[in-house]
Amino acid sequence: MCDYSLHNVKSRPAKVGDKLVTTQFDASSTRGFSAVGEPNVVVCLLSGTEVAFEGKVQWKPRLFRKKQTLGERVARFRQINKNQPYAHHDALEFPNGKIVFLTSLCEGQHATVLQLPAQPKMLAAAEPQARAAYVG
Repeated sequence: MCDYSLHNVKSRPAKVGDKLVTTQFDASSTRGFSAVGEPNVVVCLLSGTEVAFEGKVQWKPRLFRKKQTLGERVARFRQINKNQPYAHHDALEFPNGKIVFLTSLCEGQHATVLQLPAQPKMLAAAEPQARAAYVG
Protein backbone atom coordinates (compact mmCIF):
# COMPACT_ATOMS: atom_id res chain seq x y z
CA MET A 1 0.00 0.00 0.00
CA CYS A 2 0.95 3.64 0.03
CA ASP A 3 -1.35 5.11 -2.52
CA TYR A 4 -0.58 8.44 -4.14
CA SER A 5 -2.62 10.34 -1.54
CA LEU A 6 -0.63 8.85 1.36
CA HIS A 7 2.82 10.08 0.31
CA ASN A 8 2.73 12.83 2.96
CA VAL A 9 2.11 10.36 5.81
CA LYS A 10 4.89 8.52 7.65
CA SER A 11 5.08 4.91 6.44
CA ARG A 12 6.87 1.60 6.85
CA PRO A 13 6.80 -1.74 4.99
CA ALA A 14 4.61 -4.58 6.20
CA LYS A 15 6.07 -7.61 7.98
CA VAL A 16 4.62 -11.11 8.37
CA GLY A 17 2.55 -11.21 11.55
CA ASP A 18 1.83 -7.45 11.63
CA LYS A 19 -1.47 -6.67 13.35
CA LEU A 20 -3.18 -4.03 11.22
CA VAL A 21 -6.23 -1.82 11.53
CA THR A 22 -8.04 0.11 8.79
CA THR A 23 -7.40 3.78 9.53
CA GLN A 24 -8.51 7.19 8.28
CA PHE A 25 -5.28 9.23 8.22
CA ASP A 26 -5.37 12.85 9.45
CA ALA A 27 -3.02 14.17 6.76
CA SER A 28 -5.07 12.58 3.96
CA SER A 29 -8.62 11.85 2.92
CA THR A 30 -7.58 8.24 2.28
CA ARG A 31 -8.00 5.15 4.41
CA GLY A 32 -5.41 2.43 4.59
CA PHE A 33 -3.70 0.14 7.05
CA SER A 34 -1.80 1.22 10.14
CA ALA A 35 -0.25 -1.08 12.71
CA VAL A 36 -2.17 -1.51 15.94
CA GLY A 37 -0.68 1.08 18.33
CA GLU A 38 0.78 3.20 15.48
CA PRO A 39 -2.25 5.14 14.19
CA ASN A 40 -0.21 7.78 12.34
CA VAL A 41 2.03 5.38 10.39
CA VAL A 42 0.87 3.82 7.13
CA VAL A 43 1.84 0.16 6.71
CA CYS A 44 2.71 -0.36 3.03
CA LEU A 45 1.91 -3.70 1.41
CA LEU A 46 3.47 -5.22 -1.69
CA SER A 47 1.23 -6.63 -4.42
CA GLY A 48 0.52 -10.23 -3.51
CA THR A 49 0.61 -9.74 0.27
CA GLU A 50 -2.06 -11.85 1.96
CA VAL A 51 -4.03 -10.58 4.94
CA ALA A 52 -6.68 -12.18 7.17
CA PHE A 53 -9.38 -10.07 8.80
CA GLU A 54 -10.76 -10.84 12.28
CA GLY A 55 -14.32 -10.57 10.98
CA LYS A 56 -16.24 -10.25 7.75
CA VAL A 57 -15.00 -7.27 5.75
CA GLN A 58 -17.18 -4.15 5.68
CA TRP A 59 -16.89 -1.44 3.05
CA LYS A 60 -18.78 1.53 1.61
CA PRO A 61 -18.78 1.58 -2.20
CA ARG A 62 -19.52 5.31 -2.55
CA LEU A 63 -20.34 8.37 -0.51
CA PHE A 64 -23.87 8.32 0.96
CA ARG A 65 -24.34 4.59 0.37
CA LYS A 66 -24.86 2.01 3.08
CA LYS A 67 -21.94 -0.13 4.11
CA GLN A 68 -21.80 -3.60 2.68
CA THR A 69 -20.40 -6.79 4.15
CA LEU A 70 -18.38 -9.36 2.25
CA GLY A 71 -18.63 -12.95 3.39
CA GLU A 72 -14.84 -13.16 3.15
CA ARG A 73 -12.06 -12.79 5.70
CA VAL A 74 -8.90 -13.38 3.63
CA ALA A 75 -7.66 -11.15 0.83
CA ARG A 76 -4.65 -10.50 -1.37
CA PHE A 77 -3.37 -6.94 -1.84
CA ARG A 78 -3.26 -5.61 -5.41
CA GLN A 79 -2.55 -2.35 -7.17
CA ILE A 80 -4.98 -1.64 -9.99
CA ASN A 81 -5.38 1.16 -12.56
CA LYS A 82 -1.64 1.88 -12.42
CA ASN A 83 -1.87 3.85 -15.67
CA GLN A 84 -4.12 6.45 -13.98
CA PRO A 85 -1.76 8.65 -11.93
CA TYR A 86 -4.39 10.55 -9.91
CA ALA A 87 -6.60 7.57 -9.07
CA HIS A 88 -6.50 5.24 -6.09
CA HIS A 89 -4.55 2.06 -6.81
CA ASP A 90 -4.53 0.11 -3.55
CA ALA A 91 -7.12 -2.66 -3.44
CA LEU A 92 -7.87 -6.05 -1.93
CA GLU A 93 -8.86 -9.04 -4.04
CA PHE A 94 -11.03 -11.62 -2.28
CA PRO A 95 -11.39 -15.35 -3.07
CA ASN A 96 -14.84 -14.74 -4.59
CA GLY A 97 -13.22 -12.41 -7.18
CA LYS A 98 -14.49 -9.16 -5.62
CA ILE A 99 -11.98 -6.28 -5.67
CA VAL A 100 -12.42 -3.49 -3.11
CA PHE A 101 -10.35 -0.31 -2.86
CA LEU A 102 -8.59 0.03 0.50
CA THR A 103 -9.94 3.56 0.83
CA SER A 104 -13.49 2.09 0.71
CA LEU A 105 -12.99 -0.15 3.74
CA CYS A 106 -14.82 0.86 6.90
CA GLU A 107 -12.53 2.20 9.60
CA GLY A 108 -11.48 0.10 12.60
CA GLN A 109 -11.31 -3.37 11.04
CA HIS A 110 -8.47 -5.58 12.26
CA ALA A 111 -6.33 -7.81 10.06
CA THR A 112 -3.08 -9.79 10.25
CA VAL A 113 -0.40 -10.05 7.55
CA LEU A 114 -0.26 -13.76 6.70
CA GLN A 115 2.48 -13.74 4.09
CA LEU A 116 4.45 -11.45 1.82
CA PRO A 117 4.93 -12.19 -1.88
CA ALA A 118 8.00 -14.15 -2.97
CA GLN A 119 10.79 -11.94 -4.28
CA PRO A 120 11.02 -12.25 -8.09
CA LYS A 121 14.17 -13.81 -9.52
CA MET A 122 13.63 -12.47 -13.04
CA LEU A 123 13.04 -8.88 -14.17
CA ALA A 124 9.78 -9.78 -15.99
CA ALA A 125 8.37 -11.27 -12.79
CA ALA A 126 9.05 -8.02 -10.89
CA GLU A 127 6.67 -5.95 -13.06
CA PRO A 128 3.43 -6.99 -11.29
CA GLN A 129 4.96 -5.96 -7.94
CA ALA A 130 6.12 -2.53 -9.21
CA ARG A 131 4.42 0.38 -7.44
CA ALA A 132 2.28 2.83 -9.37
CA ALA A 133 4.28 5.92 -10.24
CA TYR A 134 4.14 8.81 -7.78
CA VAL A 135 3.13 12.05 -9.46
CA GLY A 136 3.56 15.11 -7.34
